[in-house]
Amino acid sequence: MDLLDDAAGISADLADLRHRLHRRPEIGLRLQRTQQAVLEALDGLDLEVTAGSEIGSVTAVLRGEGATGDGSPVVLLRADMDALPVHEEVDVPYRSTVDGAMHACGHDLHTAMLVGAARLLNDRRDQLAGDVVLMFQPGEEGYHGAAKMIDGGVLGAAGRAADAAFALHVLPNQVSRGMIASKRGAVMAASDGLFVTARGYGGHAASPHLAHDPVPAICEMVMALQTAITRRIDAFDAAVLTVGKLKAGTKHTVIPDTAGFEATVRTFDRGVRRKMREIVHQVCHGIADAHGVEVDIEYLEECPVTLNDSGATEFAFESAAELFGPSRTYVLPRPLTGTEDFSRVLERVPGAMILIGACPEGQDPDTAPSNHSPHAMFDDSVLSDGAALYSELALRQLAVP
Repeated sequence: MDLLDDAAGISADLADLRHRLHRRPEIGLRLQRTQQAVLEALDGLDLEVTAGSEIGSVTAVLRGEGATGDGSPVVLLRADMDALPVHEEVDVPYRSTVDGAMHACGHDLHTAMLVGAARLLNDRRDQLAGDVVLMFQPGEEGYHGAAKMIDGGVLGAAGRAADAAFALHVLPNQVSRGMIASKRGAVMAASDGLFVTARGYGGHAASPHLAHDPVPAICEMVMALQTAITRRIDAFDAAVLTVGKLKAGTKHTVIPDTAGFEATVRTFDRGVRRKMREIVHQVCHGIADAHGVEVDIEYLEECPVTLNDSGATEFAFESAAELFGPSRTYVLPRPLTGTEDFSRVLERVPGAMILIGACPEGQDPDTAPSNHSPHAMFDDSVLSDGAALYSELALRQLAVP
């Protein structure tokens, strides 16, 4: 049986599943409808399925007929399932029906692809000399879902530790539709959360000299941090600090007691990551002292760098080239500044995060809306490709001698 032909044969089913998930997106860890949809889609396959009770995860183990027991290898394939708190602005028949929630990062495609892989691999058990763990993960978007599934034992779900792990992620821009892209080493950034609150002494806006105004202090902190990065971090060591939220006050005539901001910090090197924490504390405390206010700083480490194993990355490229042809593989010239909690898996298991271009036909990947945009669009035509690639990675890794 030809893998690509079989994948194409189930493409309509995968698109239907993807559209159902897209219409009813769920955010966070408790994805009840999504979990149920995955369980229904896997029903009838010869799998050992475990549904999470505290979180909306699904773990399925597919036993290869060529497995010989404890010495047989295990491959883990992961798909994330959660949506984002974004109001969809894309006019498609399967547009989100949930106010303020959207599959703006393509996790609905990942879920459908992995379901497709389960079906394709189920028909090829005789070609597997080991077992496959299918990891359907909630809470990737800032809820530490991978860590929770790891704590729950997903890496040993087959009865022994996973030997290799792979995840696919669609891109609505940057990479042409159907291209398979990745790189060795750092492929996505580490992320940290920064939460700063300046505490002053409020008063009447007409008499700022009688108050200790925290608003100018946090404004100066925001701008000074951007300058500090360019002066304190080597130009060849990437670091990004972006403020996504400012908060202060209740009325334009009132100086508030407190003001603050929230930011994300992205880095690719452990040393730079440590230095960014130092810079933040030095800059914010120095400015607070100058303005006569106090400052509270919460600096939270969120996700580590997504580090692709060199051997696993080369293996993934070889598998994609064998499946689709070498012209559809692309080595990224630099890592992406987005983050991925699949990095938690890659800290423990050699593997790779692989990207698939899903830019819709007629759009330019250089200008198309990005992941997390309310205008992000993903082409259904890549669903069968993703299912086939997931399957090919497992089949080649676990090939019967």
